[in-house]
Amino acid sequence: MKNIAVIGSGTMGNGIAHVFAQYGYSVSLIDISEDALKKASATIEKNMGRQVEKGIITEATKKKALSSLSTTSFLNEGVRDADLVIEAATENIDLKLKIFKEIDECTKPGTILATNTSSISITKIASVTKGPDQVIGMHFMNPV
Repeated sequence: MKNIAVIGSGTMGNGIAHVFAQYGYSVSLIDISEDALKKASATIEKNMGRQVEKGIITEATKKKALSSLSTTSFLNEGVRDADLVIEAATENIDLKLKIFKEIDECTKPGTILATNTSSISITKIASVTKGPDQVIGMHFMNPV
């Protein structure tokens, strides 16, 4: 597993993308808003800069992580090569069902689809996919 897609670039999404990129994964951060993606990228870069200042990571690690992070507002493009897709969109059942139906149609067979939901049934989310056994709950706390 080396390609990660994160849907939603808010607090949780950009934190999830940050950690995966920091640990050597290729990450595609996806959001419907280009402005949100720019803000998320700036936040990730700023947070990694703080990690460098504190000696948590090196400047080389920061540069490598940032180079492995891409952004897109096109869901199909962002999830196409993913081995793991983590959805971190707004806690809205209709939105999450729409997203999972779409990512199910755009991902390769065997891709694990994860949701960061804390209150919505994983079974309900999985029901809109062709492979409900590939759908998991993966709840992150803030900070990731």
